[in-house]
Amino acid sequence: MDRQMILELVGYLSSVIVLISFLMTSVVKLRVINSVGSLIFTVYALLIHSYPTAFLNACLIGVNIYNLIRLTRTDKHYSLIEEKSDDAYLSYFLDHYREDIAVYFPGADTAAADRAWMVCCDEVPVGVLLGRTREEGTLEILLDYSTQKYRDCSVGAYLYAQLKKCKIRRLVLPKASDRHAGYLKKMGFRKEAEGFVKMLE
Repeated sequence: MDRQMILELVGYLSSVIVLISFLMTSVVKLRVINSVGSLIFTVYALLIHSYPTAFLNACLIGVNIYNLIRLTRTDKHYSLIEEKSDDAYLSYFLDHYREDIAVYFPGADTAAADRAWMVCCDEVPVGVLLGRTREEGTLEILLDYSTQKYRDCSVGAYLYAQLKKCKIRRLVLPKASDRHAGYLKKMGFRKEAEGFVKMLE
């Protein structure tokens, strides 16, 4: 295989990786994969002496890194608002994200909620928790949803810390979809007979 063919394969590889990055639903995955593709593209461009292309892709790497730092920083300005379960804006939020919610919480019975909270970042709603009160101090989770941009666990970490102030000591999610179960494990939920359980201590 001659040098020219190897260079072309590197170019095609970088193009495919960049293309794949745009198929990601997670913004974090998109930027990580896009950065890998842009890095390979930068090397390819330098090898063929296409310096404007190399410059562009190097800049894209910088933009991706900057946004990844912003997405993963822990000092986001979150706030928690307790809502009524039939609040008009909460209903709008749930309807707006209905299709994405159904992926992680298929068949969620949101109408049964008697407690509801919205998490905001810089005054923009980014997550919602709907629950049903069980025995004192225990909340059965009906819906624990974050928008795609904020699925780095920081919303959940903030939310669970704040729930302790609401005199909730124990969270229970009777059943979780496969796509949501990984998040629960990261957040410290344990699989027990009654479902996924987390103690807020």
